Amino acid sequence: MPVSTIRKKSVTGVTALEAPSSAVRILGIDPGTNVLGFAVLDADKRSGMSVVEIGVITFKHVGEEQTVKLRYIFEQVQDLIRQYRPSEMSIEAPFFGKNVQSMLKLGRAQGVAIAAGMVNGLTITEYMPKKIKRAITGNGNASKEQVAGMLENILKQKFQEKYFDATDALAAAVCHWFQSTGPAKGQKTYSGWGAFVKDNPGKLSK
Repeated sequence: MPVSTIRKKSVTGVTALEAPSSAVRILGIDPGTNVLGFAVLDADKRSGMSVVEIGVITFKHVGEEQTVKLRYIFEQVQDLIRQYRPSEMSIEAPFFGKNVQSMLKLGRAQGVAIAAGMVNGLTITEYMPKKIKRAITGNGNASKEQVAGMLENILKQKFQEKYFDATDALAAAVCHWFQSTGPAKGQKTYSGWGAFVKDNPGKLSK
């Protein structure tokens, strides 16, 4: 399935694609302030994993105002949830780098995506980037190209190389399925807004 770009439009009235009754539908998110990757994965212990949709949401056309971008992220993630009706969300945690401002922006983008999942009743699980890479490739320091290549081997499907934001989101979803049989070190699960706020006070804007 080709990677698609979601533009700003409502999916209200669009018939939702239902997951098979025996499958778990997972929405994978790779948060970003300019590009957000997403993937919808159906996973079943008998039939394995199936990619329902994969793509990116871009924000450059909405301008540089951060509050506008955050609202756009919230709206678009909600649209994905309403269209595909996942029951769980797997999201990549921000990578802790030296640029504090970039980290703050990325953390807010992740928090808004999590909030969109919570208000729609999804169970949210956060994974550190190294945890995701290790689950997919066996190497916590693997490159984006290596992650995408291993996903192609696992899922028997080709992906367009320029959309690493999308394949990173798919990696988060696949990692979540691999870890779903038991607790895994390096992940955080939030079943309510209060738990997220308590654990992430720095991601809230005043």
